[in-house]
Amino acid sequence: MRVLAWMIFGTAVIFSVAPAWAQVRYEPAYPVCMEVYGADGSRIECFYTSMAQCKETQRGMGGDCFNNPTYVAPPPEPAPVAETPPAPAAKSKKPKH
Repeated sequence: MRVLAWMIFGTAVIFSVAPAWAQVRYEPAYPVCMEVYGADGSRIECFYTSMAQCKETQRGMGGDCFNNPTYVAPPPEPAPVAETPPAPAAKSKKPKH
């Protein structure tokens, strides 16, 4: 009975860990991926910066380009602040004597 319990526990551990390694499939730094088909199966390559770049590569290899579901866009850079020169000091009018 203990063996059966340990087998069930072991199987549960394996299936609970599976999502952690399955998420490594996509590289979150690149917005476009391609699934490449080969004789030994298919693989996913995520290192394309644009759909056009992926489709150009796809011509020679064969595969499907798609948007990376785990892509994380970099935060926008702050707009440069234009420094304005200080306004000239106002001239005071002196009364004429």
